[in-house]
Amino acid sequence: MLDWFNIFWESTIGVFDFYKRNLFFETSWSQNYLWGLLLISLIVWGLEILFPWRTSQAIFRKEFFTDLSHMGFNFVLFSIFISGFYAVLSKAFSSLGIELQNLAIIDIKRIPEWLGLLIFFILVDFFGWLTHIVLHKIPIFWKFHKVHHSVHEMGFAAHFRFHWMENILYKPLKTLAILLLGGFEPEQAYLIHFVAILIGHLNHANIKLDYGWLRFVFNNPVMHLHHHAKALPQNHSYGVNFGISLSIWDYLFRTAYVPNENGNVEIGYIGDEEMPEGFISQQLFGLKRKQ
Repeated sequence: MLDWFNIFWESTIGVFDFYKRNLFFETSWSQNYLWGLLLISLIVWGLEILFPWRTSQAIFRKEFFTDLSHMGFNFVLFSIFISGFYAVLSKAFSSLGIELQNLAIIDIKRIPEWLGLLIFFILVDFFGWLTHIVLHKIPIFWKFHKVHHSVHEMGFAAHFRFHWMENILYKPLKTLAILLLGGFEPEQAYLIHFVAILIGHLNHANIKLDYGWLRFVFNNPVMHLHHHAKALPQNHSYGVNFGISLSIWDYLFRTAYVPNENGNVEIGYIGDEEMPEGFISQQLFGLKRKQ
């Protein structure tokens, strides 16, 4: 039992130390996720201020600071805590004699680096898309995902406005995508990390972008606004536009829906008045037996 605790503790401390070194610029720029998040956030927020889609929306919109709290917690604090559990899980696989390389469908070490990076991006995004559908269709997961959909004014920080329980589902499925690559992330995976943050921030930003014909490949603010719409089409009562970074999955599997581009869409979910205000109350939402 002590060995398992040591694995958990060492991993947790290791990730904490990583973010501490991020804070004091003791890591390379490519590994500095903390300042990278801040820089991307400031850039996208600046674009919101200069080119607002919904001009009546305040710069410091409703629950702006609540969403910043969610961002700090989900991106840094919870990732430190959860890392220990994944280290224990990895050790459990090893103790059962399961070799990660045996689960691989592609050996990224044997293909060009750019191709391995592209495959990694596509696999992780596809599993993210599947996970997102699960969050909407299975009631026990939807009650936690409601936190994300309770936002009433879109802005970049809403990207990380989600319940900590979502990490419990998203992270293992991302890990599954990595297992299909033999348990190894491409050496340049940090590029995908930063691109995903940028796309996610833009998708939630108060900016009108659809990328022209590339909208059929990449998720975008116009498309994602309708994902957050309170009123949904009758044939998609669980939701539409589930894409994370890529929109191609929604177009392939007919869950894409963009009826207009005027931005005048009421967002939220039916019954969202149940959602309490404040970061802590929202992170605890859904944990009671009756909700």
